[in-house]
Amino acid sequence: MIVCIAEKPSVARDIARIIGANTPHDGYIEGNGYQVTWTYGHLCTLKEPNDYTSMWKSWNLSSLPMIPPRFGIKLIEQDSIKRQFAVIEKLMKQAERIVNCGDAGQEGELIQRWVMQKAGATCPVSRLWISSMTDDAIREGFANLKDQADYQPLYMAGLSRAIGDWLLGMNATRLYTLKYGQNRQVLSIGRVQTPTLALIVNRQKEIENFKPEPYWVLATIYRDTTFTATKGKFTNEEEGKQAFSTIEGKTFTVTSVQKKNGTEQPPQLYDLTSLQVDCNRKFGFSAEMTLNLIQALYERKYTTYPRVDTQYLSDDVYPKCPATLNGLYQTQFAGVAPYADFIKPIGGKTLKKSKRVFDSAKVTDHHAIIPTGVVPQNLSDAERKVFDLIARRFIGVFLPDCKFSTTTVTGQVDDIDFKATGKEILDPGWRVVRDTKKEVVDDEEKKNDDEERTLPTFVKGETGEHQPTLTEKWTTPPNWYNEASLLRAMETAGKFVEDETLRAAMKENGIGRPSSRASIIETLFKRHYIKRDRKRLVATPTGIELIDLIHEELLKSPELTGIWEKKLRDIEHQKYDATQFIDELKQQVTDIVNEVMHDTTNRRVTVLTDAELKKVKSPKAETASKPKAAKAKTTKAKAKQQALTPDDSIIGQPCPLCGKGHIVKGKTAYGCSDYQHCQWRLPFKA
Repeated sequence: MIVCIAEKPSVARDIARIIGANTPHDGYIEGNGYQVTWTYGHLCTLKEPNDYTSMWKSWNLSSLPMIPPRFGIKLIEQDSIKRQFAVIEKLMKQAERIVNCGDAGQEGELIQRWVMQKAGATCPVSRLWISSMTDDAIREGFANLKDQADYQPLYMAGLSRAIGDWLLGMNATRLYTLKYGQNRQVLSIGRVQTPTLALIVNRQKEIENFKPEPYWVLATIYRDTTFTATKGKFTNEEEGKQAFSTIEGKTFTVTSVQKKNGTEQPPQLYDLTSLQVDCNRKFGFSAEMTLNLIQALYERKYTTYPRVDTQYLSDDVYPKCPATLNGLYQTQFAGVAPYADFIKPIGGKTLKKSKRVFDSAKVTDHHAIIPTGVVPQNLSDAERKVFDLIARRFIGVFLPDCKFSTTTVTGQVDDIDFKATGKEILDPGWRVVRDTKKEVVDDEEKKNDDEERTLPTFVKGETGEHQPTLTEKWTTPPNWYNEASLLRAMETAGKFVEDETLRAAMKENGIGRPSSRASIIETLFKRHYIKRDRKRLVATPTGIELIDLIHEELLKSPELTGIWEKKLRDIEHQKYDATQFIDELKQQVTDIVNEVMHDTTNRRVTVLTDAELKKVKSPKAETASKPKAAKAKTTKAKAKQQALTPDDSIIGQPCPLCGKGHIVKGKTAYGCSDYQHCQWRLPFKA
């Protein structure tokens, strides 16, 4: 009998149906020469300290560092797990062959290997390795089963990760709790969570310590178009005023008009992190919520394997893409086919094959997240939103590049040069798949849309009157981390990188794996190290003080932790020795224990209960904003506004509210040119 073991009962049922096992039993399904059983995720875990020696049962500084001579595993203490394991153990001991049907990744490999070890399995083992749960993918996978030995490096990487987390987490958590925790709360320290917390704390300190400084921007309005001085900003108001007086009352001359055509390629396909980033930006979903949603879509066969860190497809996926697009063409939500109009122009034609999409060299275990072509049914609203992003991104890579024209107009008043730029979309190409009806405005897309303005037609040498302005502005601090930007920082070891090519190159040194980053962020919430303030991630006093008292760079440096992650990936790819990694870590843990034990200061960490955490006030956004000006003279502003006639004659006049900007004409109202700081508006006549 061949025993197949899956990671979940639902996956086991799908596999059993495909291979002809139709008779249900307690804990497994049997038929056609197969017995299909399942785990519930992890059934086994590494032994706890007290499992090795009674000396490690109580928390005591004298027992540190705890380094077992040999690591062992044990069954998790739950009745349901014990019952299911008894079934698995019985089946495996009678099996002729075992097929490991766990999730095709490092964690899935570790889960099933530990269960087989604990069950004492001795028969040959094959590996089912698939990227989607469609019927065709399962059939193809069983037709091409691999030898489990081929995945030994993957297992060694997973085992090294687990042992590394145990060594650092168990020792450092006990060490810092006993030394600094006031015996009130466990101070959790982790190989990934602590550097992630350090990112948030350090950014928060940058913001709170930021000292805004004023600067002045010289601009002028010519033919309802704002031209900005190319000299840049003035750090001295007198210099700005002097430049202003130089151009006031003089004629504006257009010195050049340049048009340049360009193209914009479609965005790359999604990996897990980029999907989590977009879901957070567009819908406000947490990283964990997005992971749960995309995992559900995968298990329901609508999308491919989600826990991936590549944005490429292997070349063998290309022939299957027409069928996938056909499935999307037939997809309907509430009687509407949202993708049909996008797919129709490329239907029946040879699909574009770009190296930015298809590159087998950039794919290891799994390819980017794409739809499977199975028409989705009965999706929740949240699932539909995630599926929609993936579907539109997939369709977009086969559409033409977006074509645009960039116009740059330069002008001169006296000897001061000015410039205005505009961007006009000539052919939207792939941009037709962008959904403009998102519930939460995507700041990046809004910024791009704002830059896409079409300028009036200017002619070189033309001259005319203009309205110069000198606007006071203030330098701004870095942005607070939200989940989207924190995920990006974790991906690139603290370096916030938006450029796709550069970001891909830095992924090798990211913090954590794509599949673990969401749970790490949630752990920081549970430990009361951080809290949410709307979209912002704010460090609590506990989190700040914990990072402040950690002097060991190894524990909190994103760069160093990123190097560890690269070593783990190198183990997986047989470029680094697992034994060497563990030996290095044992020495590092020993050094950390010795250094902290010799700390003679009396430092302590503030410990917060749930009730106390709710009372902690988040840092005010105004902390790092420009100094507050005197109270706005709203009464005078209203009087000035009432005296204004809403027609083009007021363009260029000083703003009646702030007095710093000037009046410009918008689509529905006149407003202040300094719209980022002043919200004055005067609607057009009805």
